Amino acid sequence: MRMLLTSGGVTNPTINAALVSLLGKPIADADALFIPTAQWGQPACSPASVMRSIAGPGLGDLGWKSVGVLELTALSSIDRGRWVPWVRAADVLLVDGGEATYLCHWMKESGLAELLPSLEDAVWVGVSAGSMVMTPRIGPEFVDWDRSPGDETLGLVEFSIFPHLDYPDWPDNSLDSARRWATKIGGPAYAIDDQTAISVGDAIEVISEGHWEQFNSR
Repeated sequence: MRMLLTSGGVTNPTINAALVSLLGKPIADADALFIPTAQWGQPACSPASVMRSIAGPGLGDLGWKSVGVLELTALSSIDRGRWVPWVRAADVLLVDGGEATYLCHWMKESGLAELLPSLEDAVWVGVSAGSMVMTPRIGPEFVDWDRSPGDETLGLVEFSIFPHLDYPDWPDNSLDSARRWATKIGGPAYAIDDQTAISVGDAIEVISEGHWEQFNSR
């Protein structure tokens, strides 16, 4: 599955162009499903923040042909025969931020994680936790769900992500903090700001109009 793993979303023309390249078609010709589930596990989020993320501005208002909402916590209560065709028909899954281990739990519980390897023609666009969930570990610094069994996530890519680098309202997201995090995370990792994304297709490419740093490269 092709991925565009962002910190803050599609925030500049360079990231937008990378998205179009991964899609292989204009955004106006692509059908999208928006997944807000990660927000429910993040104490800083609320019903109002979920509504804002769906209504925009953000991933949902980039000019898609159509946008639907896929709430993962509901999927295990309905027949797979209903929701799997919705996912297979989508050109792109737009996966919002929040709490990555909570999102990981519901991706597994719902059956979406199991389905992902078969979605060869779709693109996963993650924001913050929606990107981090695809990595092997997020680090204990980013675990905010009180029922999380640890900091392990899906491991569909081989690197970890420290998002929101240099975010002005979050002093713990400094480059020094990212470097300390990277020494504990073990494997390859990137710190990326909200003007940066990582494109995963035939190759892994950092797409940026901002600031990023790579750690523990092999």
